[in-house]
Amino acid sequence: MRAMEDGTAPRERPPAQHRPLLDHRKRKHQAEGGRSDPAHNAKRRRTGGRPDDGARQWVFSPRDLSSFKERFVIVSYNILGVENALKHLDLYDSIPSECLSWDLRKRRMHKELRSYNPSILCFQEVDKFDDLADLFREDGYTGIYKQRTGEATDGCAIFWKEKEFTLLYQEDIEFQKFGLRNNVAQLCLLKVSLNQSNDQVDKDAGSEIEPVSCRTLLVGNIHVLFNPNRGDIKLGQMRVLLERANTLSKQYGNTPVVISGDLNSTPKVLNIIIITQSAICQFLTSNELDILQYDRKNISGQIEYPVRQMTYAIQHDRFRSFQYETLQQKFRWSEEEVCLASGRRGCTRLQNPLTLSSAYRGVPGNLHTRDENGEPLATSCHSKFMGTVDYIWHSSALVPVGVVDTLTIKVLRRLRGLPSKKWGSDHLALVCKFAFIDDEANAASTMDNH
Repeated sequence: MRAMEDGTAPRERPPAQHRPLLDHRKRKHQAEGGRSDPAHNAKRRRTGGRPDDGARQWVFSPRDLSSFKERFVIVSYNILGVENALKHLDLYDSIPSECLSWDLRKRRMHKELRSYNPSILCFQEVDKFDDLADLFREDGYTGIYKQRTGEATDGCAIFWKEKEFTLLYQEDIEFQKFGLRNNVAQLCLLKVSLNQSNDQVDKDAGSEIEPVSCRTLLVGNIHVLFNPNRGDIKLGQMRVLLERANTLSKQYGNTPVVISGDLNSTPKVLNIIIITQSAICQFLTSNELDILQYDRKNISGQIEYPVRQMTYAIQHDRFRSFQYETLQQKFRWSEEEVCLASGRRGCTRLQNPLTLSSAYRGVPGNLHTRDENGEPLATSCHSKFMGTVDYIWHSSALVPVGVVDTLTIKVLRRLRGLPSKKWGSDHLALVCKFAFIDDEANAASTMDNH
């Protein structure tokens, strides 16, 4: 996600008499020496006095999924395009300049991703595809790339492990052909030949898995338009991708579908005075969406809040006091905007042929990293925005076994933005381990537990 100037004045520091009193436990801790204890000093010496960049851990579903043996790990990652970073240096004025070095960032991202042992990698904001191809070729991956149309130099890329998958079909979507700007999306139909579960992250996998030669998987990768005011374009891009994914899935025997990417939309938006699920997320999880129930200019919830003010998008209570007078106006959609969103003139209801679920919602997390619905609190963080815009969605023929949890808000605030000396992008990689569900009855039973 790329932010733009919003002209918001810095939040004034409240008068001393209005500031929260220091918790008595903290006062006692400081009186007894606070952070000067030997253990803390030893930790500071080990880290060279630098802030802790945090750690990410696998968390697994509490449900018994042992009967679903065939599994794979997929990553969705906006890797921060080199040119985009240079064009928007104001977003990274709080981090060390060396953290923007592409040579350093690509090595840090490669090191992190290798630790997850992924089967499939979906990247957005790729403008150094050859560098990535060289890096991941050493690990047994091959991939495809689609650059954005127009003057942009970045695009989307999908990599997969050659020993686990064979490419049967690929399709690129250029949204400009539908009057939906220069963004692009990718669809890959992969033939699966998994000989065993991914035991690096699933130590209790049990017996070895017999190879299956006929299993297929459809993977979609998208980077949705950023512009917060063009909700019609955002919805239109998602509609086109979902329609095409549904067609391909049916052509290949209702093959399972995974859609990943940077959707440039938060999980929730402020709709007049009520916080509701964003239109993009609602569209993905339901079969129909009435677009007239949403403000076109507020569909994505992309409100910019400086990280210095210790806030994050939508989920933070301060959002309730945001000045939303403009949202009190009647929602207005022109005939052209309705057509761009729905694909048909005069049609105000979007049809989604696929019913999808969010992978992270399917694996419970904790209050330090997730909102009340299970979505990450933040997948992107720079000086003007902290919030969730990245997702992995899946059809009912797949079930999330585990995910790599995101960083806590506390860590992101301490870092004052990304990239850092450990994390190579201003987004966090989303990582999910999926299992194939063998029949419709099992699928329905599993989805009921979400």
